[in-house]
Amino acid sequence: MKFFKIIFGLIFMLFAYFQFNDPDATVWIFTYSAAALACYMSINHLWPSWVFYALAAGYLVAAVLQWPPHFEGIFFGEAKMRSINIEEARESLGLLICCLAMVVLGKWGGKPVD
Repeated sequence: MKFFKIIFGLIFMLFAYFQFNDPDATVWIFTYSAAALACYMSINHLWPSWVFYALAAGYLVAAVLQWPPHFEGIFFGEAKMRSINIEEARESLGLLICCLAMVVLGKWGGKPVD
């Protein structure tokens, strides 16, 4: 499980790094950095499980709210955006990845009960 936490922590840091050229970079860097921090806190058993579940709920709500009004796919073929719907779908997918990781961390990564 520690391997999962390290890999996802690195992935979230990479996600945050890729946001530097985004128009709303501050929001997304904070979002993915918080997920990376959660992975670190889980490795060291510093947060109880409910914190990860609360983060998962927040990421899920954000993913639903970010979902585009008209889904046009995520289109990995080229970097150029054809429409804002593709960008919003990608952002929503990133938030869902964060949500799933937080659920796993809550299940297997929380602070042990004394």
